[in-house]
Amino acid sequence: MNIHEYQAKKVLKSFGVAIQEGKVAKTSEEAVEQARKLTEETGTEWYVVKAQIHAGGRGKGVINETGSHGVVLAKGIDKVADIAKGILGGVLVTKQTGEAGKKVNQILVAQDVYYPGDSEPEEYYMSVLLNRQTGRNIIMYSTEGGMDIESVAENTPHLIFKEEIDPKVGIQGFQARKIAFNLGLSGKAFKEMTKFVTALYNAYVGTDSSMFEINPVLKTSDDKIIAVDAKVNLDDNALYRHKDYADLRDLSEEDPAEVEAGKHDLNFIKLDGNVGCMVNGAGLAMATMDIIKLSGGDPANFLDVGGAANAVTVEAGFRIILQDPNVKAILLNIFGGIVRCDRVASGVVEAYKSIGSINIPVIVRLQGTNAEEGKEIIDNSGLKVHSAITLQEAANLVKEVMA
Repeated sequence: MNIHEYQAKKVLKSFGVAIQEGKVAKTSEEAVEQARKLTEETGTEWYVVKAQIHAGGRGKGVINETGSHGVVLAKGIDKVADIAKGILGGVLVTKQTGEAGKKVNQILVAQDVYYPGDSEPEEYYMSVLLNRQTGRNIIMYSTEGGMDIESVAENTPHLIFKEEIDPKVGIQGFQARKIAFNLGLSGKAFKEMTKFVTALYNAYVGTDSSMFEINPVLKTSDDKIIAVDAKVNLDDNALYRHKDYADLRDLSEEDPAEVEAGKHDLNFIKLDGNVGCMVNGAGLAMATMDIIKLSGGDPANFLDVGGAANAVTVEAGFRIILQDPNVKAILLNIFGGIVRCDRVASGVVEAYKSIGSINIPVIVRLQGTNAEEGKEIIDNSGLKVHSAITLQEAANLVKEVMA
């Protein structure tokens, strides 16, 4: 589950990670008021106004309606309102949003941390995630922080360092010091970085997250180490241990079809193809997507209805798939192991009648327990549904109806 920058920073701060302070606002008037409060608390007189959407690249992204960028420096409180108006309500397009962009419903008014001092501020990159090959957590970091870390990874991979952490023992002092040393730090900044890295790793483990990305981590002109940005992805499977984090979910940032699928406990991911898929089991779903490609179509989605498909889940699956105007056919591929195929077939008929008219071809492939009985139910239903027993039959029908 992705969360917004301001939410991520609040989570990090609760674990002792030093952050760039800021306050969220939903109107330009509220933004000015939050800027005043921020000045009272931090002394800042300049402010960084940041669009809050679930996507990176906001600094270079552009608001379609106004031409404003997603991250803008306000050099004084009198500039905040106009900048906020140029961002709020607009559609921000970045490399990660695609051409459609995302609507900005709220902004973060943050303190300016690039103030002058004894030394120049420096930006670093840092992330924490799981290395699935070794079964260990890994801290990736670089001296080349900022907005273009992807270019660093592609063009100068030797500037990206990795430190693996044994989850049984956690991060050790020598590892935090090694990271600070590789970043070229010394003195106060060195000590601050070791504290920052340790707190960041503990926050990653303590929140059961699947990824932390801080870009940039900033060394200020007076050698403080703080998180200026924060991307946090919480593991959905661990939210039962963090019920307060579940409240951080912003449904407006998610695909409506995926939100609807979640309400019915369906695993759904929207794709760009033209053949809708409804399958029980993730492995079978992947095989179904492959057979669709081999038959000349393109999968429009990944939809796993689970091991207990019934009339309710099948109907919900149909309704979700039919929301996509690009879908030209639907392939329902069920293996009757836990669930009997004749019950699934009855569920398909009930769901089909409940939905009403479905104006695209529907192919139902049943295999396993009572598959023949299930096929007979489909064939005798009087509905415009094509039935199949083998995967090859289903593939041939997909090719036929898509011709």
